[in-house]
Amino acid sequence: MQFAATRIITDDVDGLVAFYEAATGITADRLHPMFAELRTPSGMLAIASTATVPLLGDNAAEARANRSIALDFLVDDVDATYDTLQGVVDVFVNEPTDMPWGNRSLLVRDPDGNLINFFTPATEAAQARFANEAQD
Repeated sequence: MQFAATRIITDDVDGLVAFYEAATGITADRLHPMFAELRTPSGMLAIASTATVPLLGDNAAEARANRSIALDFLVDDVDATYDTLQGVVDVFVNEPTDMPWGNRSLLVRDPDGNLINFFTPATEAAQARFANEAQD
């Protein structure tokens, strides 16, 4: 099995796509006015309109209701990313911070309130962990 994508359901596809394009530097593929994909070598972030929810099943998803998942983006330099995101991000949860598991992380909220973690492996152990995952 291979993990393929994470999908965010939103009331504002255009706004969320614009945010993620600005925050990541990745141009979204707009497959439909109600659906977009941002592709990376390790996976995809899909953004879908709440108008798609009935296709999934009654009350299968609700926009702006998530408070339990963080999306993690591996970046080359968290501190540079922090500088780049000034003017793009409205809510910074923290400034770049060294985490006990070896990453330097920056947590922000997207326009729908979803938690986003931009991180860089900061210790040799963390760097080795992500180097091994890139080879798999």
